[in-house]
Amino acid sequence: MSDLRITEALLYMDYLRMSECIQISFAVCRIGIYTCWAIHKETFLKPHYSIFFPYLAQGQFSMMCFRALCCKGPPPPRPEYDLVCIGLSGAGKTSMLSKLCGESPENVVSTTGFSIKAVPFQNAILNVKELGGADNIRKYWSRYYQGSQGVIFVLDSAASEEELETSRKELHSALQHPQLCTLPFLILANHQDKPAARSVQEIKKYFELEPLARGKRWILQPCSLDDMNAIKDSFTQLIHLLEEKNPEPVRM
Repeated sequence: MSDLRITEALLYMDYLRMSECIQISFAVCRIGIYTCWAIHKETFLKPHYSIFFPYLAQGQFSMMCFRALCCKGPPPPRPEYDLVCIGLSGAGKTSMLSKLCGESPENVVSTTGFSIKAVPFQNAILNVKELGGADNIRKYWSRYYQGSQGVIFVLDSAASEEELETSRKELHSALQHPQLCTLPFLILANHQDKPAARSVQEIKKYFELEPLARGKRWILQPCSLDDMNAIKDSFTQLIHLLEEKNPEPVRM
């Protein structure tokens, strides 16, 4: 074979390789464009974007595609917060945390000492230290307060008058404790699905939350295990309080 034929064959092979690379590049670009559109379609479908879409397609849209293809790194780690969860026995602390963690309710056993669960949310992980609520354990609660960044207090809104009064005293003690008094509180009035459940307004008045917790960051929410979405929303509100750098008092 002459040198000319060999050169032509080599050039043709280079042409085939170049064509294959171009086809792969176009395929990757199409995937990137579809990916960017899927991620940002809600933004581009807004009315005030429709007028400027041709410009965005040439500028911002191209930049987003480039980032999606070339600059996508690992997602930033979710912040973690250490919380303490307290309340009388039977208030529903263990069942609530177990359901938030996706555990089967059949395996739930009432906490007799303390337990720690990592409760995952989209924007944070809550490391919740749950303390047992029996009479002989409550006197040791304060030993486990150190290092807490927030407080979850669960009460049975359908409890007897005696139990409700005990719960009120324990909440007052926690709100005034030196290691907890400056922390955000999520107060959950559980068992709202029971006929004898008291309303949030009744609990707020009975527990004297307005005068006692003035100047503090606290949220009072009704809940039941039948509505886990409402419970998750309450925890999301607590996460917002934990994220605040210049906190202001919150009341509900």
